[in-house]
Amino acid sequence: MPTSAAAPVAVPGLRRTMVTICAMTATIMQALDTTIANVALPYMQGSLSTSQDQINWVLTSYIVAAAIMTAPVGWIANRFGRKRVFIICSGGFTIASVLCGAAQDINQMVLFRLLQGVFGAALVPLSQAVMLDSYALHERAKAMAIWGMGVMMGPIMGPSLGAWLTETYSWHWVFLVNLPFGIFTVIGLLVFMDETQKDRELRFDWFGFTALAVGIGSLQIALDRGEQLGWTESNEIIAEFIVSAVGFYYFFAHSLTTAKPFIQFALFRDKNFVGGCVFMSVMGLVLFSTMALASPFLQNVIGYPIITAGLLLASRGFGTFVAMMLVGRMMRYIEARTLIIAGLSITCLSLFWMTSWTDQTGVNEILVISIFQGFGFGLVFVPLSTVAFLTLPNHLRTDGTAMLTLLRNVGSSIGISIVISQLTEGSRRTYAVLSQHVNPFNHAMQMPDVRAMIDMGTDKGRAMMDAMLKLQAQIISFSHDYQMVMIFTLCAIPLTIMIGSSKATLRKQSVAPEPAVIE
Repeated sequence: MPTSAAAPVAVPGLRRTMVTICAMTATIMQALDTTIANVALPYMQGSLSTSQDQINWVLTSYIVAAAIMTAPVGWIANRFGRKRVFIICSGGFTIASVLCGAAQDINQMVLFRLLQGVFGAALVPLSQAVMLDSYALHERAKAMAIWGMGVMMGPIMGPSLGAWLTETYSWHWVFLVNLPFGIFTVIGLLVFMDETQKDRELRFDWFGFTALAVGIGSLQIALDRGEQLGWTESNEIIAEFIVSAVGFYYFFAHSLTTAKPFIQFALFRDKNFVGGCVFMSVMGLVLFSTMALASPFLQNVIGYPIITAGLLLASRGFGTFVAMMLVGRMMRYIEARTLIIAGLSITCLSLFWMTSWTDQTGVNEILVISIFQGFGFGLVFVPLSTVAFLTLPNHLRTDGTAMLTLLRNVGSSIGISIVISQLTEGSRRTYAVLSQHVNPFNHAMQMPDVRAMIDMGTDKGRAMMDAMLKLQAQIISFSHDYQMVMIFTLCAIPLTIMIGSSKATLRKQSVAPEPAVIE
């Protein structure tokens, strides 16, 4: 495989525009499907006649399949050609989506979701690699801003779109909505995308892939099912963590001692790429954990219907959209690490405000803080996606995009598991503490106004007090979760020293020979 030849760059025109649009539609399809099915689960459970535990495999099967198949994307694209793999995965994802919409029982649904995850795993890393190759170095920030809109806004808009489709039509349309976009993507890639060079001498490291697949798959299942089964109280979760640790051990032991490992560790010799990996994991954790908290807060604490909650959640996407529109130009004058620090600081400030949210928090405050938080995410994501590939050799680009996607997915799974676990356990502990103070010896309980409103001598009064205590326990636990995510984000800010100077790198590379141009 050539290591010094620069990747061809498409000049502005119809071909580059259509390739960009196709890459974006593929990205949005996959990003939407990470969250769009969540709100439809109760409807699917009744339609498919399944238990709560069985219906959750609709989400788990997709997450596990996508996580496992993200790792070999770089090898597959290098061996068989990026265009061929991109078209096959786009077509396969579309067909699997239609099959999910037509599923008649839970077995079919889980099988088709597995197929959807297998084909969908390659869409985000391949679309990012295509975007990086389609734009010259000085246009990379703009390209990553365009691409980032799909990656960031897909999960944010997913619950809103899923709720609307389910309420207006049926849960089947949560999957069938992918059909027209999938057809358009496949045709566009066939007509306008150029094939990359293939390396037919590549050999697949089956042992390394199997060990990594076992490690990632077991970890994802444990993180996804841990809350339902009680974490370390469940033998299944303990076994899955042990299997995951063994899988990762054999993967690293094998990879560090073999001549041609499954993952090209040359990726991690690049300082900027390593910094990108660290902060992409942070972004996955913060973005998805706050999303996992926002929806139940709006619905369970404040009491908004699902459509209203979805619209309020979508406001964060508006802030992200604005930031990404601006940050491409800002990177010409401001260091990438400065923008990342600013974005993380804005995120911390928004999380600090969210720690004071209660059931009385108004719509205007939720909208302002959500937009503000989305703006912070946008300031981080585009510079991060750009600087991670500034100094990475071209032949490692596809492997790099796959690794970043994998780390973002793992970070999001860890973040969601932690915050939901802490929310459930925290609510239980806080309720126990608060309930200790509900007794005849508490002076507050003896006040005439309180006794007139809540008569603890009646079933109605006791039920009312129980509901109030549960609500307050939830509010306090949400506040603690937001505080925990805020502290984690704050601790990540000093790590920006890992990122080199983007402006200096751009100046240095601007004097290098121009890459070949595709008309």
